[in-house]
Amino acid sequence: MTNKNILYIAMEQSAEDIGCKAEDFLQNDNVIVPFRLGENARKYLEEPITANFVSYGNNVVIAAAEDVREIMTEYADKFEFYHLFETPNLNWLIEKLEIYKICFMAEYFLPDINILKPLECKFETRILTQENFAELYLPKWSNALCEKRKELDVLGVGAYDGGKLIGLAGCSADCEKMWQIGVDVLPEYRRNGIAAALTSTLAIEVIKRGKVPFYCAAWSNIRSVRNAVKSGFRPAWTEMTVKPADVVDEMNK
Repeated sequence: MTNKNILYIAMEQSAEDIGCKAEDFLQNDNVIVPFRLGENARKYLEEPITANFVSYGNNVVIAAAEDVREIMTEYADKFEFYHLFETPNLNWLIEKLEIYKICFMAEYFLPDINILKPLECKFETRILTQENFAELYLPKWSNALCEKRKELDVLGVGAYDGGKLIGLAGCSADCEKMWQIGVDVLPEYRRNGIAAALTSTLAIEVIKRGKVPFYCAAWSNIRSVRNAVKSGFRPAWTEMTVKPADVVDEMNK
């Protein structure tokens, strides 16, 4: 794999997720399309989705339902594309949406093949597969594994202090060509380089299997972003999702 190939695979997946073309992310102007969740979209994406903003750094592609498309077009024309994901400009959109609300905002990372390497861990590490996960669906490993979608958790790397699992990176087969990595380390073992060692090792194992590893973090989760960068990942794209207000309100209960 090359960085160019990895990036294009990600763009193709994003296009499938929202109903545009991969080439739309490379345009100099913003692109507005009808939202359509493709048959091969990431498996954790759930409707209703009113709109989804995606940017790979050149422009923003907004996939929107018909009743908000005019608002989204006006918003995209009004501000610089890289300000569409942040306040104060975002307040303009929030006021216009009325029965809809901003739901998810995140930054996504892809591996840089030129720097990715397995980082050293001072604890024993082991490659884990699906049959090893059965007893690990616990809150402390909720970033590495997802109990709601156990069937997608396909590969992991664990760090052990003696026989005790102290850190776990896992990846889910969220789409055909891309597997998402999440990682957890027990609080008393943090700041020892364990997360980066597990993340980088797992990323290499994913690539060996012909898949593209990707990593997601909230912009405000500095600890997670630092881990991504230390592990050999680089920022690739950003997303922002709009959903009906009642759906967002239910999440906040």
